[in-house]
Amino acid sequence: MADAPSTAVLFDIDGTLVDSNYAHVDAWWRAFRAAGESVDAWRIHREIGMDAGRLLEELLPDASDEVRSTAKQFHTAYYSEHMPQLRLLPGARELLAEVAARGHAVVLATSAPESELSVLRELLDASEWVTAETSSEDVEQAKPAPGIIQVALDKAGVDAEHAVMVGDAMWDVESSGKVGLPCVGVMTGGIGGDELRNAGAAAVYDDAAAVLAALRAGEGPIAALR
Repeated sequence: MADAPSTAVLFDIDGTLVDSNYAHVDAWWRAFRAAGESVDAWRIHREIGMDAGRLLEELLPDASDEVRSTAKQFHTAYYSEHMPQLRLLPGARELLAEVAARGHAVVLATSAPESELSVLRELLDASEWVTAETSSEDVEQAKPAPGIIQVALDKAGVDAEHAVMVGDAMWDVESSGKVGLPCVGVMTGGIGGDELRNAGAAAVYDDAAAVLAALRAGEGPIAALR
């Protein structure tokens, strides 16, 4: 289509737009115990946002495939208990609306399974602004592998030179960097600014509301999109 956006902003959801990271930490912590393993919560938090298979490899390096599979199933069950309490992070919807109003494609670049994505989608209530989205069905391995980012770009029909990623974890920064896409970091996932910058973030803000304020002031990577 001739009027299709030629620029795009990709958004991670968990920890970036929705306050869900610590729900995932709790769900994994309980899941590991249910599977007969014990992993400290702070170690779990360090891996949130990473592909579930790789997270399990990192946190349960000596466990059998059966134990890892059991832990994953328990995580799904325990996380579902948190879903009714999930809330949007400050400025989340407003940022999506502003990005869309400026003519950029809004892409939800997540590897969440459909069972989780449907809840996140309803919570965001942003279908009028969203051009495309990804899910766990789009790739075999999620972040920090770059596949989900490339799929998101392909769905938007935009190349990396004309797009920006917004995410809360090192894995967002790392996966974006592998395809040459600048990543704006937000600290709402619990990762500090220095660590996000050291991972290669082009800019770091407290939250989506701060990203929005910078955009409206004509500052930051999103404002520079042409």
